[in-house]
Amino acid sequence: MNYGSRLVRIAAAWLLALLLAIAAAVITIGMVNANYFSPQQPVRDYFAALEKGDGAKALGLLHAQLSNASPAVLDGPGLTAATKDLKDVHIGKPQSLPAGQVKIGVDYTLAGHADHTDFTLEPAGQQWMYFNTWRFIPTTLPTLDVSIVNAHRAQLNGVPVAMPGGKNKFALLFPGVYTAGYSSPYFSAPPSDAAVTGPGTKPAAVTLATAPTGALQAAVSDKIHEFLDNCAKSAVLQPTGCPLGTSTDNRITSAVKWTIVEYPKVSISAYNGGWVMAPLSVKAEVAYTQQRLDNGAIENVKTTHDFAFSATLKVSDTSVTVTPQVQY
Repeated sequence: MNYGSRLVRIAAAWLLALLLAIAAAVITIGMVNANYFSPQQPVRDYFAALEKGDGAKALGLLHAQLSNASPAVLDGPGLTAATKDLKDVHIGKPQSLPAGQVKIGVDYTLAGHADHTDFTLEPAGQQWMYFNTWRFIPTTLPTLDVSIVNAHRAQLNGVPVAMPGGKNKFALLFPGVYTAGYSSPYFSAPPSDAAVTGPGTKPAAVTLATAPTGALQAAVSDKIHEFLDNCAKSAVLQPTGCPLGTSTDNRITSAVKWTIVEYPKVSISAYNGGWVMAPLSVKAEVAYTQQRLDNGAIENVKTTHDFAFSATLKVSDTSVTVTPQVQY
């Protein structure tokens, strides 16, 4: 009798242990499903990939369709820059949708502004028989149209990008801020930001209005000054190839001295796919001694005149060529 009771107690203990193990397994599976295989997990992984600049992983998770646009900022520094001002990310609870799908809302601040993005996911089967998996419903990436005046390249989030014909379209991951701009030694354009929060976002097209830099203005002014200074060295009334010139009916009895009184103000603007300079005006003084032919008197002449001319401009990344145009 004692032996039978002992067996019963042992069996009961084993049964209790088995039930506890089953309960623990059920609880463990539920906790793992809730924490690591929940619909929120792909969203967490996606935001982590964005912050790391891992565009390949982000695109793989999102199942995004690449539109006919440049992928220049879908990975690396361009993507990292897009999310550098992404803060306070809060992933919400799943909301049930038809056909077993769920909607996950994500709140965050982007460049200091509170914003929100909804992601839709669907079941993707199970792993190891017990753990649920989820995947994003495929979507199409938003795009940003960028154009630039008189240039064939620009920067987007600090990444050099090609601008064939002065235009391009760029595919964007979201959420993020994308900054288009242009900077070179001789031309620059103010940066312009576009915030993208979801696949339905269509940011306004960006036009980069390039303008001459101070360095170009200075370089062109230096060349104009050099040209006019060389003209002023000519001790004749009509320096060859120069806008300066005067005449007299009397006999010159001294060297002619030219002095530049006021140099031209340089103004450069875009025109017909290139860069042009506004007409130039220089004020110069001419001094000489002459003998009048009618009475033989000797006179000291000193007069100031305004002279107009133009110049063509050719600019490369490393050089500036100014070609004065003088008409007589």
